[in-house]
Amino acid sequence: MKVELFDFELPESQIAQVPLEDRTASRLMVLNKDTGDIEHTTFGHVKNFLQKGDCLVLNDTRVLPARLFGIKQDTGAKVEVLLLKQIEGDCWETLVKPAKRLKVGTTLQFGDGLLTATCIGTSEHGGRTLEFHYEGIFYEVLDSLGEMPLPPYIKEQLDDRERYQTVFAKERGSAAAPTAGLHFTEKLLDEIRGMGVHVAFITLHVGLGTFRPVSVDDINEHEMHAEYYQMTEGTARLLNEVREKGGRIITVGTTSTRTLETIARDHDGRFQEASGWTDIFIYPGHEWKAIDGMITNFHLPKSTLIMLISALAGRENVLNAYNTAVQQGYRFFSFGDAMLII
Repeated sequence: MKVELFDFELPESQIAQVPLEDRTASRLMVLNKDTGDIEHTTFGHVKNFLQKGDCLVLNDTRVLPARLFGIKQDTGAKVEVLLLKQIEGDCWETLVKPAKRLKVGTTLQFGDGLLTATCIGTSEHGGRTLEFHYEGIFYEVLDSLGEMPLPPYIKEQLDDRERYQTVFAKERGSAAAPTAGLHFTEKLLDEIRGMGVHVAFITLHVGLGTFRPVSVDDINEHEMHAEYYQMTEGTARLLNEVREKGGRIITVGTTSTRTLETIARDHDGRFQEASGWTDIFIYPGHEWKAIDGMITNFHLPKSTLIMLISALAGRENVLNAYNTAVQQGYRFFSFGDAMLII
């Protein structure tokens, strides 16, 4: 299947640069995955499409202030480092710019020496393994020096870094936000619970895959980068009960979707306590085992994310919905509007 089949025209002016003041004020497109029918509303009304006994599944990962700006200790040359994954102890997989001249053994300095790092390994796509050195607690040092790793298509400065966190973010470790969850407030979640809808949480730390474009012509040749996930025994038990009682499982975001599909695939369609690394790549033809619907943002053309939702709702339905969103002036990507597929 060709990557070009998932392309669409998007004016740059419709790429949202800043979040709305009210998280629930974004627009919501409701797409019927069977018929392709479309309905327009606002996100605060998402509860109108949920039913008692359903279960929303959200990703509680917390984004690290993972972008660091520093210098090479020997030359003073400026460098930018993006933390992607903690390997072990103080060793991290990172992306470095510029990477070509950063050789093994090079020492980097951040914040006038408050934090230093030594390059101990290299990989493709500008990847470097860095070992960090500091006094105190690493995450406290990172909070004082790091910046939020906003996607490259966002050019505006983010004044409040909490706006790139969900209100339920808890488990530190992500290099990017699970952006579909940014639309929820605690008030809205309480209202949803009050309807008899279950709210469950999983963890998937978003990593390098978010930053890697599909660089092959045939999507079957694309390799996903592995990301760490975790599901508790309580969440697994709840999801199995919801399924047994005929409720719908509706994931919030592609990260939650990939986590549930990974676990259900590995356990004969059932959920159980699990953790590990997933590189699952979902595209049209995927045999769904875990979910009945999904809340998601509007994604990049030719991305693995638009391929995933096309697997759920059909490529033609999705592209028609995206073209409609462009015509209707919807806001796209991380700080943009949302879609509910049911």
